[in-house]
Amino acid sequence: MGIPVLVLGASGSGKSTSMRNFDEKEISIFNVAGKPLPFRKKLPIVNNATYNIIYKVLQNPKKKTYVIDDSQYLMAFESFDHAKETGYTKFTNMALNFKNLISFIITQTPDDCIVYFLHHTELTDSGQIKAKTLGKMLDNQLTVEGLFSIVLMTTVEGSEHYFVTQSDGSNTCKSPMEMFDMKIDNDLKLVDETIRDYWELNNNNKNTEKEN
Repeated sequence: MGIPVLVLGASGSGKSTSMRNFDEKEISIFNVAGKPLPFRKKLPIVNNATYNIIYKVLQNPKKKTYVIDDSQYLMAFESFDHAKETGYTKFTNMALNFKNLISFIITQTPDDCIVYFLHHTELTDSGQIKAKTLGKMLDNQLTVEGLFSIVLMTTVEGSEHYFVTQSDGSNTCKSPMEMFDMKIDNDLKLVDETIRDYWELNNNNKNTEKEN
């Protein structure tokens, strides 16, 4: 059972930058919008990634950590492709395609495979920060955060960048009890190591090797 993790944040708040401490052998990036990374280190990256490309790689993953950056564009670009279509069916299909990708990661990838969805945010009418979709019609079909056990959010205060790991009522953050402090460094590699330690994913690999 693979693990999808949602990382929310406004543009420029440090989502992509949080990948900076990974080694090139540890991570692969699906760059949906094809934009350059905001740091000099070269990491393995697939530009203009689509659902089909992501599925193809994850059907036989060579690494334990993958990032989809920025995942909301999977929905946005699909919406552009069907812009001239009328009716509500296209919104149901867009929600289903996004949900199916998450379900595939959970059910069809190895236990120690973690896929991070770096995703833009938006404000609801009540002032809560949530995952960006394509409006209320899609929200009626899909609550994005409900598909994840871990939802982090990038936050900036002055020159400080960090992740929030639990909701204070103004956002949709969540994580298992005692996995993280309320605020942690903006470091996705640290997040990855913490998740693997908490759920003993590395130990599972050792146990499996002994059994085989």
